[in-house]
Amino acid sequence: MNHLPRPGRRRSLRWLAAAPLLASVGASRAQGYPLRPIRLIPFGAGGGPIDIIARLYGEKLQQLWGQPVVVDPKPGASGILAADAVAKAAPDGHTLMITLPLTHINVAVLNPKLPYDPVADFTPLTMVATGSPLLLTRSDAPFSTLAEFVAFAKGKPGTSYGTWGIGSGAHLYGELLKRQAGIELVHVPYRAEAMAFNDLFGGLLAASWGNPGSARVLQQAGKIKVLGVAGARRMSLFPNTPTFGEQGFTGFDVDSWIGFYGPAKLPPAVAEKLVAALRDITRLPDVQARLLELGFDPLGNTPAEFMAKYRFDYPRMAELIRAAGVTAQ
Repeated sequence: MNHLPRPGRRRSLRWLAAAPLLASVGASRAQGYPLRPIRLIPFGAGGGPIDIIARLYGEKLQQLWGQPVVVDPKPGASGILAADAVAKAAPDGHTLMITLPLTHINVAVLNPKLPYDPVADFTPLTMVATGSPLLLTRSDAPFSTLAEFVAFAKGKPGTSYGTWGIGSGAHLYGELLKRQAGIELVHVPYRAEAMAFNDLFGGLLAASWGNPGSARVLQQAGKIKVLGVAGARRMSLFPNTPTFGEQGFTGFDVDSWIGFYGPAKLPPAVAEKLVAALRDITRLPDVQARLLELGFDPLGNTPAEFMAKYRFDYPRMAELIRAAGVTAQ
């Protein structure tokens, strides 16, 4: 396997208003594509922002091209089933993957015997957004900052925290915090963050990682406190919440992002048409508003920029996995 590095009036007036923005896509059309429904497979746990964003883009692609876009989640095995299905699909643009590429990287680092090559078996298209997970707790918890959470955990070995899966970025951050702070934390993985929140509010977890959009809703409802933001900078949805780095913890400054892939050997004309469409969709005001609402900053870069970011983040995530002491289970 070639892993990196060596030494992841009622056709809506709003849509009609956006038509000029998408008109340029027609100029780069791949002849005849798409010929049939497109299958869009989210990588990772079922539910959550990935599924929401998949359906958002699927709807826009369907409106643009007139072909159905079927969102086909394949949860389980930390996303390996989803990625394998895309890697083995015909390279004709009718099967695509949307993923948190950091999870794509994490799975590759943790599982060197994957049934696919995480680089050679995929065509990177575009990263549509960036964001970072947050560590949160109940509003009635006896701590309100990372320092207070660490002090609480030191006095209560076995303090538990929830994530949306083994090998996820949230899991790595939790284990890194455990090691840096010298505390005994117990990781409890779930299939989706909503399930972790249920146990958090039921008193079975002391803390949980959450995505910004869902965390904002819970914060506005007065149900949670946000302890810190993982990532290189504060988030627009949480301008007053400091990053882990600002609170004295290092190695948490790897941003998360969401990207689209196709199978390897995607015809250049098809890839160009997909990239143009996805980037133009990302520029639509309603799509940008929805991404921001979910806690992600819109991006929409080129395939070359996408791969450059992947190559930059791969060794950083490998080092984070090493520092966190996480192994495949």
